[in-house]
Amino acid sequence: MPLRTWFARSEPQPGAPGFRAVAVSRAEWRELAQDVAATTGGWLAALWASESGGHEARIHAVYLVEHAGLAATLALDQEPYPALDELFPAAARMQRAVRDLSGIHSTGQDARPWLRHSAWPPNYRPLVEAKPALVGLPPVDDYAFIRVEGEGVHEIPVGPVHAGVIEPGHFRFSVVGEKVLRLEERLGYVHKGIERRFTEIPALEGHRLAARVSGDSAVAFSWAYCQAFEGLCSAVVSPRAQFLRALCLEIERIQNHLGDLGALGNDAGFAFGLAQFWRLKEEWVRAVEAALGQRYLLDVVVPGGVAVDLTAEAGRALAQRAARLAQEVRELREIYDAHAGVRDRFTGAGEVLPELARRLGLIGFAGRASGQHFDARVDLPSPPYDLLKLAKTVLRQGDVAARVAVRFEELLESCQLIGMLAGHLPAGNHRVELDPPVTETLAIGFIEGWRGPTLVALEAGPGGTVRRCHAHDPSWQNWPVLEHAIIGNIVPDFPLINKSFNLSYSGHDG
Repeated sequence: MPLRTWFARSEPQPGAPGFRAVAVSRAEWRELAQDVAATTGGWLAALWASESGGHEARIHAVYLVEHAGLAATLALDQEPYPALDELFPAAARMQRAVRDLSGIHSTGQDARPWLRHSAWPPNYRPLVEAKPALVGLPPVDDYAFIRVEGEGVHEIPVGPVHAGVIEPGHFRFSVVGEKVLRLEERLGYVHKGIERRFTEIPALEGHRLAARVSGDSAVAFSWAYCQAFEGLCSAVVSPRAQFLRALCLEIERIQNHLGDLGALGNDAGFAFGLAQFWRLKEEWVRAVEAALGQRYLLDVVVPGGVAVDLTAEAGRALAQRAARLAQEVRELREIYDAHAGVRDRFTGAGEVLPELARRLGLIGFAGRASGQHFDARVDLPSPPYDLLKLAKTVLRQGDVAARVAVRFEELLESCQLIGMLAGHLPAGNHRVELDPPVTETLAIGFIEGWRGPTLVALEAGPGGTVRRCHAHDPSWQNWPVLEHAIIGNIVPDFPLINKSFNLSYSGHDG
């Protein structure tokens, strides 16, 4: 069926602009996925299940296609539901997470647990049932890693416990000498029960929990939650609040790119880069605190707007600091580009060429470094990005060097946007008070965070409660790509390649 027919059948979806919703039958669930997969630029944005309070079980999928979003819902009258991982490889782990959390099975062949880690009984459904008696559980899962056979092949297990403050994740390398033949990840160690916790707090307070799904993406997640919440309330946020939200989002982008550029220099043996970029980051977060009262903006985006306003004086100071920052970043970029050792480590490492990136669904800045053009700020913009002239950077090399280059360009673009947003704040209120939503439909929030598209699907319940909230980090799509990026590289290059993606454990594990 042509995609225009699916959109003709659909209805407007509350929340993010450009999204529509369609209910599908069992056969149509698979047919729609095939149509999206066959479309240039079509990809699976998220997949989850909802079932609670006597409501029928449903499977949801959100697709991005032709600069529009389409949310498909399948009411389950029987299991298993048709799997999508043959069409969208990233769906495999999402389907496994659905089974772990809701007990709903797909036809996918990989039946291994993903999030459970023996933390609850195998037949328990954390999102549906009361808390079980945690007795008689095996100490660990017998997880069947895929083995690579052959002369001289051996395995190197890394993690799940890592040095320093790195979050836990297990990486199983199959190698010959130092050359990597295969990498298999096992994540889920940071599962915190966030999606269940959403159902235990008032909907008006959910933005605070959303901001803590992955702390480095607090603005993106809290904005996506508020966008969905406001969609359920049919609320209109003031232009001033929209500008302030975008300002906070670009602040968050700058913070993360500064930290990563320093860490990548350090992983390439260039400690000078680490020292300089972390100096810049510290100076930047101090400037943010002076302007908005927080170093990291965990509680700034709230339903109805933002929690704090920005004075004209503070806006000018922040814009001036962003301009000085941009100049120093340009100078450091010249140093990185001129350093032979850094160039040697970056160039060709962790290569993901455009065709593989498209097939695997690589998104965000890492996708744009591998020829994937989508950036929601341009292609599916939430106000005020529809008013801003934002330049996208898209490269095709797909290696560490390309991901570093995209970071540099996006950091500089964000500095420019800070000046534009802070210098042209519309007059008016920065926040309006909202009541809990009365409608109990599904709403979608969708914001381009620094790492990539951040999605929150929110279903309100009776009396201002949350029936279901699914928070989706772009790391769900990008973690599997890392397994391919390392193939053919040497083991010592893994920290560098891994950092060039800088994916979230916390946001992925939920």
